Amino acid sequence: MAQLSKERTLNFWEKTYVVPILKGMWFTFKHMFKPKVTLEYPEKKVILGAEFRGRPVLVAENGVERCVACGLCARVCPPLAISMQAGETDNVKERFPQKFEIDMLRCIYCGLCEEVCPEEAIVMSEEYDINFSHREQAKFDKQKLLVEASKLKKRLDWLKKFKNPNYGEVYHFNKANNKHSIKDQNLHAQH
Repeated sequence: MAQLSKERTLNFWEKTYVVPILKGMWFTFKHMFKPKVTLEYPEKKVILGAEFRGRPVLVAENGVERCVACGLCARVCPPLAISMQAGETDNVKERFPQKFEIDMLRCIYCGLCEEVCPEEAIVMSEEYDINFSHREQAKFDKQKLLVEASKLKKRLDWLKKFKNPNYGEVYHFNKANNKHSIKDQNLHAQH
């Protein structure tokens, strides 16, 4: 058999593959005595960090959703899992979602709805264990989606750091002048 000019020649040990097999066995042997990381799942739940993207929820403050029904989350959703219908009110907020629904069977937990939301009204929660016995149970309406902001504090703080880590540090400006959203107006009115 003619040998190609760029082909590497193997010695006796390389032809028998004994060395790679021994290396693989040594790797396996080393890991046999390391501590196990198996979790007894249904009895012990995994504690996940704030960066984990679980099921999307609507943020509520004092029982009222932050959402201003802009519809950006529904437009950016790749599998079209979010549907909403806006309503108007005489309050400061002017608009609110009359109907807000997420089909959890379609949701791919990508987090795009959270990224595009100007009010941080929809965020990814820590909840990851969701089971359904019928398709209709997978459609979460506004009441199932509403979660108080105090329960989502870790995620909201992480988002603040993730979205704009230099807020107020690199560019020196008066934070009280930043009243572009209802959420910021409410924060400044409380102080």
